[in-house]
Amino acid sequence: MRKNKIRRFRYFEEKFFKVLMIISLIAIPLLTLSMITTIFIRGHKVLTWEMVSSLPGGGFYIGKEGGFLNAIVGSIYITGASALLGLLVSIPVVFYINIWLKETSRFAKWVRTIFDVLFGVPSIVYGAFGFTIMIYFGLKASLGGGIIAITLLIIPIFIRSMDEVAVRVPKDILTAAYSLGATKTEVMFVVLRQIAPGIATATLLSIGRAIGDAAAVMFTAGFSDNIPTSFSQAAATLPLSIFFQLGAPQAAVQDRAYAAAVVLTVIVLVLSISGRIISSKFSKHKV
Repeated sequence: MRKNKIRRFRYFEEKFFKVLMIISLIAIPLLTLSMITTIFIRGHKVLTWEMVSSLPGGGFYIGKEGGFLNAIVGSIYITGASALLGLLVSIPVVFYINIWLKETSRFAKWVRTIFDVLFGVPSIVYGAFGFTIMIYFGLKASLGGGIIAITLLIIPIFIRSMDEVAVRVPKDILTAAYSLGATKTEVMFVVLRQIAPGIATATLLSIGRAIGDAAAVMFTAGFSDNIPTSFSQAAATLPLSIFFQLGAPQAAVQDRAYAAAVVLTVIVLVLSISGRIISSKFSKHKV
């Protein structure tokens, strides 16, 4: 009798979680599609070439003429520079904990734990930390400050994403390389070829997080209606442009926020598709 009850419980338990997974499988794409559809429906009606190719005019944020080219260029500057700096810092760290340190190293485990924690820290904390440093050194909100804050934000994403791929590199490959007399530096290039798809994926994730973040740059990059020509000048970003326009009482200005959101969504989609193509090409030719 008791065995039958246990069997029935397990049966219903399995059915319950199966139904739950099916609902989640359907709900998540529907919610994502609904969000994207809402953005495009409200944004495409007011999105014009003038908006993406011109700077804000006087009174742009109260419904007058102009565009948000400054926010597009500012986002590209901050995201591109942050991704480059993040790669330059993260790749050596990944190689050090996977090649120079032993597999059983406690230090490597602690490093991974620390970056796991940093991975989950809210972006506003990175913004506040960057702002505190800027105040200490007497710096003002600028393009350079935004780059530093976003770089700090995406380094944990880079490191943990690439590390998850690096630890799965077959040990036979490393053993074969060492048996042929390869140095650790030469083995590093062997591993680099193996984790190339992981680097592409990590870059994709990091850029997606960086270009869509508003909290980290709100106090560090500032906002400007002009395109910055130096690291010391304030820089606008698309998320902040959307935030400021949505806060306006005029419906026309709010619709412009959705137009900016369309541009941001298209950029993220292009990056996602490009990242998938690059990753698949690397995977096809991976040794």
